[in-house]
Amino acid sequence: MAHKFVFLPPHSPLVSQWIPRLLDSAPGWSIVAPESEEDTRRELADADAAFGTMDPELIAAAPNLRWLQAPAAAPDAGYYFDELIAHPTKVTNFREIYNDHISVQILTYILSFTKHTHLYRDYQNKREWHKLDAPYHESFLPESTVLIVGVGGIGTETARLCKALGMHVLGIDARREDKPEWVDDMFGPDQLDAQLPNADFVVLTIPHTPQTEGLIDASKFALMKDSALFINIGRGMTTKLDDLNDALRSGGIAGAALDVYEIEPLPADHPLWDAPNTILTPHIAA
Repeated sequence: MAHKFVFLPPHSPLVSQWIPRLLDSAPGWSIVAPESEEDTRRELADADAAFGTMDPELIAAAPNLRWLQAPAAAPDAGYYFDELIAHPTKVTNFREIYNDHISVQILTYILSFTKHTHLYRDYQNKREWHKLDAPYHESFLPESTVLIVGVGGIGTETARLCKALGMHVLGIDARREDKPEWVDDMFGPDQLDAQLPNADFVVLTIPHTPQTEGLIDASKFALMKDSALFINIGRGMTTKLDDLNDALRSGGIAGAALDVYEIEPLPADHPLWDAPNTILTPHIAA
């Protein structure tokens, strides 16, 4: 008996490339990519599996669904809802395939802050020969501490790369009880406030949940060193951007790098665009 897989709209442009490859790998499967909501409900009526984001109407239209693949490593808050939780389908997310991509992006930020290459690029674009002085002194990574908030697959790979550079690595994780090889000390979320003052780099890889929404706010920035560098590559809703902007402009912290934001795309008039020592990338780490 043939199985049926449905790509839920809206579709990535890559879906048209994925379907022929999937059909080659899974002979006997029917793989469809409906465009309209009406067509999607019709295709889900006898579907075994799907990729994408459901809503209550769609899950009600899929009585035989047994597998739903979430379209992200960490689905946004609201991805799960009562009707989906009650449905017998299994939900999976991406695991490990982004670990190296995203951890390299984090390392890129760390190295840029260490040698200030992003600031020198600004001077290059202005054709200016300019050597930075205080407070932009070079960091020596073997004497630096990185605090990784969220030590899952991405956080663990980031810890490995940071340890390879000689850094002291601290980890905060809500679920993990074991200590990865490359982490010097592990703590629970209740120790975040106690560990923030120890970090030269604070790296967020956590998902957006009710517990993490707005976690990093003015009170957390106030606990960081004024020389600390803040990196968020997890989910934008974990960090209050207005509070981050205030911390950067007041000298409360020394710099920030973001790939995710409370509002995406970041509005053109947002003050973070020209905040001091700030690197902004448009959610491209993975």
